[in-house]
Amino acid sequence: MASSPSSSPVRRASACPGPVLPRRAVVSAGTLGVGGMALADLLRARAHGAATPRQTSVIFVWLPGGPPHLETYDMKPLAPAEIRGAFRPIPTNVPGIEVCELLPLHARCADRYTLIRSVSHEFADHGGGHKRFLTGRPPKEPTGFVNDAPMAGSFVARFRPGATRGLPGYTALVDGGRAHVDTFSFGAAYLGPSFTPFIVAGDPAEPGFTIPGLVLDERAERRLDDRARLNAGLDRLRADLDAGGMLRARDAFDAQAVDMLTSPAARAAFDLAREPDAVRERYGRHRFGQRALLARRLVEAGCTFVTVVMEHPGGTMPASGTYNWDSHAVNCHIFDDARWRLPYYDQAVTALVEDLSARGLDRDVLLVVTGEFGRTPRLENVVGSQTKVHQPGRDHWPGAMSLLVAGGGTRTGQVIGATDAQGGHPRDRPLSPNDVWATVYRHLGIDPSWTVTDHAGRPMPILPSGSPIAELL
Repeated sequence: MASSPSSSPVRRASACPGPVLPRRAVVSAGTLGVGGMALADLLRARAHGAATPRQTSVIFVWLPGGPPHLETYDMKPLAPAEIRGAFRPIPTNVPGIEVCELLPLHARCADRYTLIRSVSHEFADHGGGHKRFLTGRPPKEPTGFVNDAPMAGSFVARFRPGATRGLPGYTALVDGGRAHVDTFSFGAAYLGPSFTPFIVAGDPAEPGFTIPGLVLDERAERRLDDRARLNAGLDRLRADLDAGGMLRARDAFDAQAVDMLTSPAARAAFDLAREPDAVRERYGRHRFGQRALLARRLVEAGCTFVTVVMEHPGGTMPASGTYNWDSHAVNCHIFDDARWRLPYYDQAVTALVEDLSARGLDRDVLLVVTGEFGRTPRLENVVGSQTKVHQPGRDHWPGAMSLLVAGGGTRTGQVIGATDAQGGHPRDRPLSPNDVWATVYRHLGIDPSWTVTDHAGRPMPILPSGSPIAELL
């Protein structure tokens, strides 16, 4: 029997910490550079990837906490007040497609993207939701953020290394203090740590924003040079023991690692100051906007898969708001939070959609925007932990969610799927996260049936199920 929209379709943990800030900012393996977890190992592993005739790429915008589909892309204006909420839908430039009134920039470019309203899964905890969506597999544990299967980006890193020497092919852009690979279930599991993303943490809208390891002072340059010379000398001394050539191979990959850290191409790609002020203003001088712009620069320079995490847009959060998209009533007043958050989101996402099109990248770059699940159709009303007054919110809801897809040569200006009258469950064209990933892999020229060996020595397909979404092709 189907669950009612007022309760979650699966059991989840009673507490809701969400993707919480770690006690300390932990530097990702990808940002350690020479002397940390070997960046050379990452490059060495990627040398086994498969090349494709066309250089395609993906920008994956991740909205942790779960955005409210009824306040964004799947509004229900005819539903009772406790379901429809406070906002009204507005028409877009595509007849029949409507979005929330807080997304006016979306309304003017709906012909350049597609909304998918019928994706669902079964995991209502943040950890389980992250793992289910990002890996394409039901997790062994329904809570926690440590993957037991690789995140999709890790498979991309394994089979589609970046196109430009000195530039990481798989990158994640996150807030400061969010650089641990397990904060958002970005782990590579049995593929190994070499296939985790190069994580760039911080606010690219801040003056003087730099990428650790790509901006070296004079002393650091000397130390890096000394390290390279020392390694080369030691390898020459041990060459007589190197029957299999492993030391010579390692020396070559170490050289590539040094090249990445001192690469003019990498420095140029990460340098937002090279963008005209008008472009930076169009994206918005905030975390969402500048991170989206940085993603466009990276794929244009040769990165294959860039994850853009959009949690806190920057600036002063209202007392009734919350850090990310986890809009429980205990966390925030969902409508106050939306009035603050959605204008930043509206600006950043539409600037990216329009910019990819204007620069002729909308065939080769696929954009996917999503969180781990949607929110409950029925509003809750409880005392907020910060405001200390009763306020409206919505709980976790994997039974229905909305996604935005653009670029990648896909058909745009359409809505795929529909939910029931309350926005609780797919009514038409039910889809799963695996169908989304099957579409992504098709765009990248990766066959989801390709296998890798897990820790137990078993061959595991990239994706155990799912089909490319035909309406997009």
